Amino acid sequence: MSGHRMKTVNRLALAPSVLLLVIGMIVPLATTLWLSFRLYNLMNPALDGFAGWSNYAFFLTDPAFLPAIVNTLLMVGGVLAITVVGGILFGLLFDQPMWGRGFTRLLVIAPFFVMPTVSALVWKNMFMHPAYGIFAWISMKLGLPQVEWLSNYPLLSIVIIVSWQWLPFATLIFLTALQSLDNEQQEAARMDGAGPIDRFIYLILPHLGRAIAVVILMETIFILAIFAEIFVTTSGGPGYASTNLPYLIYVQALMQFDVGAASAGAIIAVILANIVAVFAIRLAGKNLTA
Repeated sequence: MSGHRMKTVNRLALAPSVLLLVIGMIVPLATTLWLSFRLYNLMNPALDGFAGWSNYAFFLTDPAFLPAIVNTLLMVGGVLAITVVGGILFGLLFDQPMWGRGFTRLLVIAPFFVMPTVSALVWKNMFMHPAYGIFAWISMKLGLPQVEWLSNYPLLSIVIIVSWQWLPFATLIFLTALQSLDNEQQEAARMDGAGPIDRFIYLILPHLGRAIAVVILMETIFILAIFAEIFVTTSGGPGYASTNLPYLIYVQALMQFDVGAASAGAIIAVILANIVAVFAIRLAGKNLTA
């Protein structure tokens, strides 16, 4: 069989899967786009008709819209900063020979397999509870006032919870990249008199460029869609202090029953997510093609 025929057969074999994937993406997006231009309220089924741009205007002028945008970007930036820096540090630590390294690696990776809702509940009740949490116990032992994390620092609390979930992923990616670093290069750098800081800046960090890009791109996609952690812990409050775009869309759709405005918000969220994704690709994409 010629190469051209082989390519044709391979494409035909993949066609059903690709078609199902495209349908699974296009149909929900097209439905959401159609609903965003309709008058559709679950509490008033008789209200129907073409809404024009009024749903978009309503969502964009919502008092919670700008805080939700800011909170979404702060969550993405905060989680990326913690997971990238922490992931590199953990990767460097577990790349060193140590007793029980395999077991400790398993413990570090374990949080990544915990469901977001479960991890949020654990942090809410076991760590951040103002009276019975571990943080409250530590504060009491140190003679410090107890802190109501979810009320006083809601956005920071969400960032900590999500960072705990994604730190294992970053650690695993960076550890894999570190293990592919040529030991002869490190040994040559040591013989040339390079200290640990110089080796990290001029040898290890450039080698981690692609890994950092992968972590940024992958985490950005998922962090933009954070919902369960907010729903379980702060419910977007106090006020709009921890409301992001997905949670604001949920409020419009299932708490205010305005499906039209929620659909408009979903389209706006898709557009903003693509803008952030393009920015992330431009920021880190050069390392992927280097």
